[in-house]
Amino acid sequence: MAVLTLGFACRSHFSVRPLFYCFSKVRFNTVSAAAIETADEKDSDHHDKDDSDKTSKAPEWKKLNSKDLGITSSMISKPTRQVLNGLKSKGHDVYLVGGCVRDLILKRTPKDFDLLTSAELIEVARTFSRCEIVGRRFPICHVHIGNDLIEVSSFSTSARNSPRSMRTKSGKSSGSYDEDCIRLNNCLQRDFTINGLMYDPYAKIIYDYLGGLEDIRKAKVRTVFHAGTSFQEDCARILRGTRIAARLGFTISKETAHFLKNLSFLIQRLHRGRILMEVNYMLAYGSAEASLRLLWKFGILEILLPIQAAYLVQSGFKRRDKRTNMLLSLFANLDKLLAPDRPCHSSLWLAILALHKALADQPRHPSVVAAFSLAVHNGGDVVEAVKITMKITKPHNRSFFELLEPEELDSQTLLDEVMAFDVAIKEALGQMTDARFVSKAMSAYPQAPSSNMVITPTSSIETHADANSSGYRSFGLRLVTRFARLALS
Repeated sequence: MAVLTLGFACRSHFSVRPLFYCFSKVRFNTVSAAAIETADEKDSDHHDKDDSDKTSKAPEWKKLNSKDLGITSSMISKPTRQVLNGLKSKGHDVYLVGGCVRDLILKRTPKDFDLLTSAELIEVARTFSRCEIVGRRFPICHVHIGNDLIEVSSFSTSARNSPRSMRTKSGKSSGSYDEDCIRLNNCLQRDFTINGLMYDPYAKIIYDYLGGLEDIRKAKVRTVFHAGTSFQEDCARILRGTRIAARLGFTISKETAHFLKNLSFLIQRLHRGRILMEVNYMLAYGSAEASLRLLWKFGILEILLPIQAAYLVQSGFKRRDKRTNMLLSLFANLDKLLAPDRPCHSSLWLAILALHKALADQPRHPSVVAAFSLAVHNGGDVVEAVKITMKITKPHNRSFFELLEPEELDSQTLLDEVMAFDVAIKEALGQMTDARFVSKAMSAYPQAPSSNMVITPTSSIETHADANSSGYRSFGLRLVTRFARLALS
């Protein structure tokens, strides 16, 4: 198909009362990987649907041997191991925490590795020559190892900032019991149970206090506490939950999905930079198509990308639609080239959105799109791209309304059409970054909740354009060419 040569183109919702019960009735189990498979098969949002004494029974805390789960040290990136070893050599406890532990269990490549240590942040900074403490409200350390950045947080910092920090009734330390309380306190600050795992790579133990392993087995995304409370406490969890479910192919638990949809408006409170970061995680790391589908399903797309939401409304796309369209096909092809450890630049997916908008506004001949795509691929040589396109005989996908019926075009007409398409993409990009235009465009589709949110101003995009590419005839082609080449390299 011509256009697709773009190729770049809780366990636990438990209350405070059972938590205190945990400290007095704690039971630790060292279990093998088989424990994940033999866990209770019943599934409800609280994992206790038929449990008559659910208010008095604490969740079962687990310690699992990481070897039994197939995790080896070679699965941890070398820069991360250097930071782990550096802190351990100073006598500090150090753990891998959050999504990286989940991904290691799933045999997936983590997007990054987050560390948690018993050391104070100032001690971490003294341990590494290239390290700085960042953040005021929730300070962490950024440790630079070569070109890699490793984030390190401290138990003491997280305890001070935790609204749910729990203590033993006596307030006295009791060895490993007290250490488990400290670890539990940190896990309670996590967003989802599958992110509430802690891994000690030296003891080779994975700590599961929240039922995260069971939810991994069931492929469920579930908040640690009641979803309504969790999302109001931190509305960024709405976007993170959607992103995690899309990337892993997990379902979202019934309660979590209910509040995710009904509280989605809260994300408008987030700083635009934070929203852009989360959207980039969704679209630039290999799970864009699934992310767009979930954003549409939960009514979030019309808030984040209102023009694309309006397109889906116009094309009759339904919330539970399994069929595809050109927008989803473009991102499905992009996903084939990317991975969590091999993302593209954010300007690439923005350029794809602009390209699709230009086609949706004015459908083009398949040969025009093919020639433009080839020009992008070969670095901007439009004349050569036209010559190659004239030899293409493969039929295009006729299901996309954005493509006109094929028509024989001479080389000069085709060249002119390609350059006109380039100008249209530039205009579409400008419209997408103009709040007034976004608002006006959405007014044409009153059945879709409207938003005039613009998460990427034009000025920030232009900083990424190749200023030295004066040989190209427009900014639109320079932008798409530069970042398509980045994705293909």
